[in-house]
Amino acid sequence: MPVNSRQVGHAYERQLRKRFIELGWEDCQTSRFASKMMDDMGVDFVETPPLHIQAKRTKNQPNFRKVLAHMPVDASYNVVYHKIPNQGEIVCMSASDFEEIVKVLKHEKIWK
Repeated sequence: MPVNSRQVGHAYERQLRKRFIELGWEDCQTSRFASKMMDDMGVDFVETPPLHIQAKRTKNQPNFRKVLAHMPVDASYNVVYHKIPNQGEIVCMSASDFEEIVKVLKHEKIWK
């Protein structure tokens, strides 16, 4: 059982990694394991294209704008998974990224 915030965060990353593998990113790894460079850029998972994913498990809501601003600016979409104990999870991303994803889904007729 995790006893400090660092251990809680690492446990949350491992839990999310399993979920991402089930969602189809079979090669997903935590950046702590696979890429210190990506970890240093605020990306917690590798091999999750087209997403850069940061995981936060905290008692308080982080400043999502600051977290997203610290993440890489490239062709991938930056998202933050956030979990507060006993309050569930949310995913946060920029409005422009969200709107681009919606446009692609509509253009490809995946979403009408």
